[in-house]
Amino acid sequence: MRSHTTPERPGLVLVHGAFHSGRCWAPTVAALQRRAPALPVVAVDLPGRGSTPGDLGTLTVADFAESAVEQIERAGLDDVVVVAHSLGGLTAPAVVSRLGAARVARLVLIAAVVPPDGVSNLETIPPPVRWVIARALRPGRPVRPPPRAFAGFFFCNGMTPEQRDLVLDQLCAEAPGPFHERVHRADLPASVPRTWVLTQRDRSNPPRRQRVAIANLGGVEEVVELDTCHDAMVSEPDALAALLLERCARRPIEPVG
Repeated sequence: MRSHTTPERPGLVLVHGAFHSGRCWAPTVAALQRRAPALPVVAVDLPGRGSTPGDLGTLTVADFAESAVEQIERAGLDDVVVVAHSLGGLTAPAVVSRLGAARVARLVLIAAVVPPDGVSNLETIPPPVRWVIARALRPGRPVRPPPRAFAGFFFCNGMTPEQRDLVLDQLCAEAPGPFHERVHRADLPASVPRTWVLTQRDRSNPPRRQRVAIANLGGVEEVVELDTCHDAMVSEPDALAALLLERCARRPIEPVG
């Protein structure tokens, strides 16, 4: 049986991106707990990493979404705000679609990957870079985590050494399937409000590409800019925690009938 979380706020569900695990949210979760210790927070481990088993060679976006929903149900959350970072932008709309508008108070996307409907993420990358990346993303074979120097450049610019180590130490292998899948968001409830957190110094998903992604999604209610790198949940945990708490308090929760 599900139960409501707190009288004031829905719970927060945090969905990580590619080559990451739920550990990447640790600084933001700590900041949330300092501000709202009673607020339930679920930092999802998508299949094939952390505490969630899975065959990275065969996993799909649907598998990711199903696992995330299962973790939400196990936590006993009813109303939720779904927050997704980077490639989590493929999984989060499917999670929202499965839960439905009655249970999702808001969708928050942080530097997210959102291809046009019916298009794969890989198809959005211009050649010849696409062909190089496609060689590393061969279907059926787990993708090794990027070298630390590469990941540090694209994910961690401007971080402290401690923050950088936190990101690089949790890097993990990734499933190739979601990069190749053509996404479809016809079932995404239009009534669920959407917030976009735009990371202004992002080298992995630069602001201009994020604005294209916003258009691909069909627009959002608000864009909140953060002067930081791609992994904002590590570089700016206090700012992100404050932002999330404000957004998840905007819709009152109806009493249980």
